[in-house]
Amino acid sequence: MSTATIFEIIGYIGSALVLLSFMMVSVYKLRIVNTIGSLFCVIYGILINAYPTVIMNVALVAINVYYLGKMLNTEKNYDLVRVSGDDGLTRYTIDRNKDDIAKCFPGISMDFSKVNAGFVVCHEGKPVGIMLGNLKEHTLDIKLDYSVPQYRDFSIGEFLMANLVHEGIDKLIYKGSDENHKAYLAKTGFVEKGDHYERIL
Repeated sequence: MSTATIFEIIGYIGSALVLLSFMMVSVYKLRIVNTIGSLFCVIYGILINAYPTVIMNVALVAINVYYLGKMLNTEKNYDLVRVSGDDGLTRYTIDRNKDDIAKCFPGISMDFSKVNAGFVVCHEGKPVGIMLGNLKEHTLDIKLDYSVPQYRDFSIGEFLMANLVHEGIDKLIYKGSDENHKAYLAKTGFVEKGDHYERIL
């Protein structure tokens, strides 16, 4: 493979990542992927002596890093609303996000009317997360733990872990699929126990 071809591949990777970033719903992920793509474009520009491209992409990296820093250092103020399985707010949150819930939890039933405990997390009055399950002897068997795409930075999970103890819950159990959720479970302190995960609060 020639040097020119390698340079072109670096340029194509950078361009592809920058384009891919604009397809992401999460602004946080958009900025991370855009930063990586811009760094590839910086390298490409240096290699081919295209300094206007270098300057533009260095500026993009700086802008992304600045706003990522602000996002990481800005505390989100959430509210926890206790709900039931057939509560109006529960149905609204599920119905509004049912397609994404089905994508995150393949095969999940959308009928949560029989669960006896639920919590909707709101940010500035907007429902952005929901946890539903069956509560027995201070242990919550989770049937759904969902956050909308724009808030998948683990902050809702960390908020729940810090606040559910004030709702009379000492332990969480999750028996569902971990196909799309291993990073979240690990980040929020769940421990794998054979066929399920547990988190002591």
